[in-house]
Amino acid sequence: MVVLRWLEQHLEELICCSCLVVIAVSVFLQVVARYVFSIALHWTEEVAAFAMVWAVYMGASLCVRERYHIRIMVAVASLPPKMGRFVIFIADAFWAFFSLFMVQVSWDYLAVSWKYTSLTPSLGINQFYPQTILFIGYSLMFLRLLQTYVNWWREGAEGLPGMLEEDLDMIIPEQEKPS
Repeated sequence: MVVLRWLEQHLEELICCSCLVVIAVSVFLQVVARYVFSIALHWTEEVAAFAMVWAVYMGASLCVRERYHIRIMVAVASLPPKMGRFVIFIADAFWAFFSLFMVQVSWDYLAVSWKYTSLTPSLGINQFYPQTILFIGYSLMFLRLLQTYVNWWREGAEGLPGMLEEDLDMIIPEQEKPS
């Protein structure tokens, strides 16, 4: 149970950091191989590219979980609190529907990729495996968004879902905050 809780809190960071290490090591090995040994390691570019794509999608999921994705809070703060909350809900609803749409599209893409296998040029592995990040990434983004709203609801549905206290101070004036 402790391991599952840790993974729930740190899965995206673990994958992102691992991917960044893989990118750094791959690029470093390629530079050393080229300039010290005068040989080219063809697999390093492919590994670094796959790791970068995985890091981007896991980073996007992390941003959804931590509510770091782009928001124009100045505009929300200028609206009345109920209108600001409505705008955030609509934006999150669009994001949720887009994520679900992309989950379906990526599932269909992976089905085709599984049926008609294609091997990567340097590593010779099935393209299906690195491409699973599309399905995993958008699924995690949707689940993290859903998780934010469930936690917000359990905590009394005060303020905006997933917002930090500092952010709420900017949006909701002191006299309008519940006691």
